[in-house]
Amino acid sequence: MKRASRRRWHLAALAVIGLGGAVGARAATDPSFLLTATAKDFTHYFPGQLGNGYLSTLTAPRGTEGNLAYLVAFMDYAKGDIARPAAVPGWSEIDYSTGDSPAGHFWLNQVALDPAVFQDYRQQLDMYEGTLTTRYRYLDHGRATRIEVTSLVSQASPHLAATRLSITPEFDGEVQLSFALNLWAPHQPRFPLARLTGDEMQEAVAAHNLKLEPVAPATPDRAALWYHGDTHVTAADGDAGDRTLWLDGHAEQGLSMAEAAAIDLPAGLQPTDLRVYRSSYRLALNLTAKVRKGQTYTFTKFVALSRAGWGGDAQQDRALANAARTAGFERLLDAHRHAWSELWTSDIRIDGDPQAQQIVHSDLYYLLSNTTPDTAWATGGCGMTPGYAGHVFWDSDTWVFPALLLLHPQRAKSLVMFRSRTLPAAEARAQARGLRGAMFPWEADPQNGSEQTPHMAYVLGEREIHVNADVAIAQWQYYLASGDRQWLARYGWPVIRDVADFWASRATWVADKHRYEIHHVTSVLEAYNDVPNDTFTNASARKALNIAVAAASVVGVKSDPHWADVAAQLHIPFSAKDGHHLDFDESVPHDIDAWGATALPALAYPSLDLPMSAEVRRNDFDYAMGLIERSRQEPNSMGLSPVSIAAATLGDAQTAGAWFQRNLTTHVLKPPFNVRTETASNNTGYFLTASGGLLQNILYGFTGLRIEQGGLVEAYAPVLPPPWKSFTLKHVSLRGRYYDITVRRTADGKPELVRHAL
Repeated sequence: MKRASRRRWHLAALAVIGLGGAVGARAATDPSFLLTATAKDFTHYFPGQLGNGYLSTLTAPRGTEGNLAYLVAFMDYAKGDIARPAAVPGWSEIDYSTGDSPAGHFWLNQVALDPAVFQDYRQQLDMYEGTLTTRYRYLDHGRATRIEVTSLVSQASPHLAATRLSITPEFDGEVQLSFALNLWAPHQPRFPLARLTGDEMQEAVAAHNLKLEPVAPATPDRAALWYHGDTHVTAADGDAGDRTLWLDGHAEQGLSMAEAAAIDLPAGLQPTDLRVYRSSYRLALNLTAKVRKGQTYTFTKFVALSRAGWGGDAQQDRALANAARTAGFERLLDAHRHAWSELWTSDIRIDGDPQAQQIVHSDLYYLLSNTTPDTAWATGGCGMTPGYAGHVFWDSDTWVFPALLLLHPQRAKSLVMFRSRTLPAAEARAQARGLRGAMFPWEADPQNGSEQTPHMAYVLGEREIHVNADVAIAQWQYYLASGDRQWLARYGWPVIRDVADFWASRATWVADKHRYEIHHVTSVLEAYNDVPNDTFTNASARKALNIAVAAASVVGVKSDPHWADVAAQLHIPFSAKDGHHLDFDESVPHDIDAWGATALPALAYPSLDLPMSAEVRRNDFDYAMGLIERSRQEPNSMGLSPVSIAAATLGDAQTAGAWFQRNLTTHVLKPPFNVRTETASNNTGYFLTASGGLLQNILYGFTGLRIEQGGLVEAYAPVLPPPWKSFTLKHVSLRGRYYDITVRRTADGKPELVRHAL
């Protein structure tokens, strides 16, 4: 980074911190934004998350632990393995000890969680302001200390994070504190997932005495495979006089990063010992000081992080952490609260269902914590965690993007810009397979867009190709919502054009049937992994081709006539006898009992919304319900939303509400912080896909709204789940204008949709 741009970045960061500004007054937080842990949660505590889309860390019960942390699209590229998020040195730890006792010398973060030791325990995630506050009375072999910890990852100054620890000892004596950066050891064992077959993977896991099942409370499902990658620290140092720590490092075979911390001590405290500690696994500032009974001592740890292409080096991070310390924690907190308050200007407010309201807020909170505004970075299926190795799936385009588009278009834009940025990699994939245009990966690396599907699942990368249509549809949806023709011409159109070329070259003309077909496809029902004419795939491909024709007209270029020809004659499997669509070609037996049982409800998903008559829509739904009821599998959290939305398109509020409620009650939300998992029986957490699906239930399903060339149109009558009195979409953005949109009951009980221009 050049010196001038470094200075601009540094000054901008200081301005965001709010040097010299006033700290504003704060009202009490609406309870629907508050999630609370008590000592009862010690045995089933699933960590929450603090993040701003650029950096994140997990929570832990004490509030002082050293927790895993990640930077956006910062990937490990170990030989033979898939790309995976490299865990950066943990920045959150502040350890505490009351010194020697007859039983030994104990540290807070190593003491077992026990209500008798952690008394009056309460930890609260305030989603409105993005803070985690933990309070308890810590009893250390006769010496008690009141503890309060507040942590944040700044939404206002994205390179910054901070933890403030207040201790109130109930004794006179000497205490020790350790402010650490945790240097994680390389994860062991590592598996060469880029080479192992499914059987070999199972053998390797068993040979290491590991299991793929989750271990309560917080071990993720498939933790043996979805582990974090490694960051190698190349230089680390500290200055006890300046009370700072700093380090440089790089991900395994990947990008460089940097990190620094500046420690603020209580006014008047004179440590009896203050020194920097270094080891292979820890860089810390260790402090010993005398304390007095009943006096509160507050320590704050300010941290700055950066990575190649985003920020500077360790010395720049040190300067930024120092500047934050000079400004003070309250300045940082106030700016952070203000930034989150601005985000919550756009919201979904429900009258009549407090449980749904709180869960809607937690789903929005995790989406906002894992996405960035005005960048070209997408988000992984499990956000900034190792779940699914941080890879970008169709989930980003079809599930998360539409949920953000109306409320947070700047974050939605980043997701479609990722596909534009990584278009060359997709073009190279298509060319390598003798196809035209672009073939986007099933599992894309979030930094470079390369295919990263594990070898054991390589067939998905080759055959679950509906992802290409999902990508193009999202590009068009962004244009329709923004009305930005310049963006479409420069960024969206090349993606849409190349996807259309892909489908035109991938489809096969079947002369004796006088139609185009798409063969050798993995269905969206992935148990069917080599079928012709998967209905969701073909319907999505048809829409992508028609979008290309429309987009060509908007940007003023001539479309390829072959696109329209393929779209018009592409086979969509349908039972003429029974009057409903099929999941795939008539020749394929529908006889596997798998998750979801059917993808037909997804034909009503807002971004696709396959046109059909009211009679066929009802027949499709009834047929799908029969398949689901016959299945012995509990629908996963991806399967719940499409059914609810499909019911809403029929005007069936009772069924739509019942399936929406299953999103709230099928144990896919892990306590205490509503971490959404993929299924009720696994722990693949932070499953943003299902968060996006739940929000789309309300944004598009219950409103009946669709984003079309005419704007935000009322394609279906609105519905209200039976217990709801009303709901409002706050500060909806469409083509530069803003609206509040309310669905409420009229005097006769019929739902109506009302728009109010802001």
